[in-house]
Amino acid sequence: MLQSLKGVYRNGKVELREKPRGLRKTRVIVTFLPEQRTPATQPKLSRKEAAELRARLGSWEKDWDAPGMEAYDTEDAR
Repeated sequence: MLQSLKGVYRNGKVELREKPRGLRKTRVIVTFLPEQRTPATQPKLSRKEAAELRARLGSWEKDWDAPGMEAYDTEDAR
């Protein structure tokens, strides 16, 4: 049975938030995730603000979905 646990890599060690259930010794695969922005730096929008933003950006939809615009979907296009 596979188990996934959250943790952090710090000072050369992986620190798990909890102990795995029913395991004493086993092989593991560690996947490093991109760093998340801290909550203090994340923009916060209310539901009303998000709806207003979606409405304002909706006028771009026709251009965004136009043929050829997929070229801008890759990093190489920058």
